[in-house]
Amino acid sequence: MSEKILVTGSTGFIGARLLQYLAGEGTRVRVLLRPESTGDALPGTVEIARGSYFDMQALGQAVKGVDRIIHLAGVTKALDEAGYDAGNIMPAGNLLAAVQKENPGLQRFLFVSSLAAAGPAAEGIKGVSESDDPRPVSAYGRSKLRAEALCFDNAGDVPVTVVRPPAVYGPGDRDILQVFQMLAKGVLVSPGDVMRQRFSMIHVDDLVRGIMMAARSDKTAGSTYYITSSAALSWNDVIEAARPVLGFKKLHTISLPKQLVFLAGFMAGAAGTLSRKPSIINRDKAYELVQDYWVCQSIQARLDFDFEAEIPLEEGIAETIAWYRNKGWM
Repeated sequence: MSEKILVTGSTGFIGARLLQYLAGEGTRVRVLLRPESTGDALPGTVEIARGSYFDMQALGQAVKGVDRIIHLAGVTKALDEAGYDAGNIMPAGNLLAAVQKENPGLQRFLFVSSLAAAGPAAEGIKGVSESDDPRPVSAYGRSKLRAEALCFDNAGDVPVTVVRPPAVYGPGDRDILQVFQMLAKGVLVSPGDVMRQRFSMIHVDDLVRGIMMAARSDKTAGSTYYITSSAALSWNDVIEAARPVLGFKKLHTISLPKQLVFLAGFMAGAAGTLSRKPSIINRDKAYELVQDYWVCQSIQARLDFDFEAEIPLEEGIAETIAWYRNKGWM
């Protein structure tokens, strides 16, 4: 009988692709859904456990009898630092507490963090590596870093692995969709220096494959890894990969002044505070957006469990745009 894996965050962009991957290999899957989640889009073969991250009894039932846990659930926007902590730290801590009580023999707890936990790189070629001291520049990044530390410090005998993806794109993603929508109109507006910025990206299918390789490797317990494509990208790389598919000829690029980005973030954040609804951008998020080098390297992942990204940028972007068009998003 195949192993059983518990997945949290299964209704999100990465989680949905992870479920497809696991279904394709015939792995038994249980998902943890909050009481308000419908789960209508989940594969029929998935076992559903319901409960909030405050409900220790429900969490105990969810973790019982599984071999590995892939913890994807979290928040990317919140009103304040406390909101990020509640969405990113508390769930991981309570899950691990449930594991220690109900499933102390768990083979692996894999926490999906973010490059934001490390912060931007000092240069745009090699980027940050696992040996570099983290320097997050946002409340989101700080919460992810604290969640990583909690996982390692409170796991007991449960082996923990952390992965830090950079920007993730692919079918189903709504964030990078906005970039392609702009390019289709012949314009690119960047909250930062469009000529200077460099960043790491990975196709979601490469990421989920890397996540499962890390979760199943004996070498990865107690370690943190970047799961990314091999080269740092410029905006021009993305533009040229998208050009044959979108068909634009001339392109106008606009680099927004940092102070304007900060002002927009401040105003949107203030509006979110008044309405008690987190905004997509705030001053904290604005500081992330204007950084020059969101770059990391996956050398350690290649050394420890032979991970290599396989999907070329041109192929991945063409597939993603075709998916958007099929869904009527573009």
